[in-house]
Amino acid sequence: MVQSVLGSLTLAYRPLWGRNRELSGILLQVAAEPACRVDAPHLLRTLDELWHADAPPLLLSCDHPELLSDLLAHAGPEAPHISVPGDWLQHPVLLQQVQAAHQRGAPLVWRGRLRDLPRSDPSRPFQHGLLSLEPEDAVEALQAAAQQKRFPNAPSTAFLRSPILPAHSYEDLASAALVGHCLDHKHAHAVLGWPVEDVLYAHRLRELPPSRAVLERLLRAIVRDESMDLLEDILSEEPLLCYRFLTLANSAALGLRTGIESLRHGLMMMGYTQLEKWLVGLLPSASTDPDLQPVRMGMVLRARLMEHILDAGVEEDLRREVYLCGLFSQLDLLLGEPLGTLLHRLPLSDRIYSANVTHSGPYAAALDLARALGEGDMAAIRTLREAHEFDTESLNRALLHMLCSQRVTPAPPTTA
Repeated sequence: MVQSVLGSLTLAYRPLWGRNRELSGILLQVAAEPACRVDAPHLLRTLDELWHADAPPLLLSCDHPELLSDLLAHAGPEAPHISVPGDWLQHPVLLQQVQAAHQRGAPLVWRGRLRDLPRSDPSRPFQHGLLSLEPEDAVEALQAAAQQKRFPNAPSTAFLRSPILPAHSYEDLASAALVGHCLDHKHAHAVLGWPVEDVLYAHRLRELPPSRAVLERLLRAIVRDESMDLLEDILSEEPLLCYRFLTLANSAALGLRTGIESLRHGLMMMGYTQLEKWLVGLLPSASTDPDLQPVRMGMVLRARLMEHILDAGVEEDLRREVYLCGLFSQLDLLLGEPLGTLLHRLPLSDRIYSANVTHSGPYAAALDLARALGEGDMAAIRTLREAHEFDTESLNRALLHMLCSQRVTPAPPTTA
């Protein structure tokens, strides 16, 4: 007998990114386990109990009309946003439930193709849309964006018409140029998914530098004589900087006799003065490209999820090792070298190398699950969970605790 609603579900997540390229929300995918009926009121109460004001706003996405119907029947003004696929509204009963939920104040989001978006109507039940683009729409938008970039001072009436509508969210945009057009020029609410490969391709001709914003935060913390815990927290938000820090800490230049396996050990051995000098030297070549922030943050979310899945408890050294395992799992994307080669350069635990390169060892299952949970692959999540005997409720609770512990950075105000 299922004791908690979280034992009757498969959950997954995808980040929503705002105009400042920071986390602005979470799409939480919800699917009922086979032969299970989800207790929708219990699920809504559970999410309400876990979430707090500083956590990322949730957008629930159901895999089946029956589950959506149950959520709509019980959702009120305090419920998370609920996405409603436009093509499901052909069912008269579901349409009636949408209208009833709207009258109760439930926040609803229409999801579907841009060209199928219902006409604006003061009485319509949807606050905004989560829209996908057809190839023709994407081409038109890119042509308008290219013209605006070429003639920035021309009046808006001189530009080609862009199909992108403001104040909506867009999903699975294929290029950084299209993301920039939606977020920066058409003032989209957010984008779901991020064109990682296209963003990194723009930096392919030179070594990718660390984030200037993170370097400056670290330097300010050193000037204020902040705790080593805070320095470690800031450093751990930049995968590339973490790798280079550990490379330096284990180099002949530092002259240490023992291998440095963790950020904390490296910080203790280097000291604030030498760390500050190194960070200042990195500033001139540091990256200011905001499009790299979702790439970094996606890696950080995977690392934090691994921590929660394995739950190292009070063993801080083990927790840090698990975090590095997840954080370094995509270093090959940033540095353009095989992951095994990169990890072999550091005296890291064999457990980190095994999980990432040979897909074996005690961290491999958690890494594979963290990857699947962030990609929304429900079939893979169920297969991995069963193969490695992870408890469904515990895994879902770990995911929710990780997500609600994140913080949202407000986007700058929209300018005309």
